[in-house]
Amino acid sequence: MSKYEKLLTHILQSKSDTNISFKDLSNLMKKFGFTERIRGDHHIFRKEGVIERINLQCDGVKAKVYQVRQVREIILKYNLGDEI
Repeated sequence: MSKYEKLLTHILQSKSDTNISFKDLSNLMKKFGFTERIRGDHHIFRKEGVIERINLQCDGVKAKVYQVRQVREIILKYNLGDEI
């Protein structure tokens, strides 16, 4: 099982949204095919076929909890877990 498969499983199980590394989460979004644009400390991810725009900010070295939840909702809504 790859690092990103483990991360995806961790996110989908939603047991501990506070322990997700910002760097790992942003790399996961790139693995899903999202393009990243950075404006200040906002990392904005877009992907063709996904209506929502995902805006991530780091909280130290961790991703913000509510943003991990938003990413989980997008993964489930668009069935992105199959792309890894």
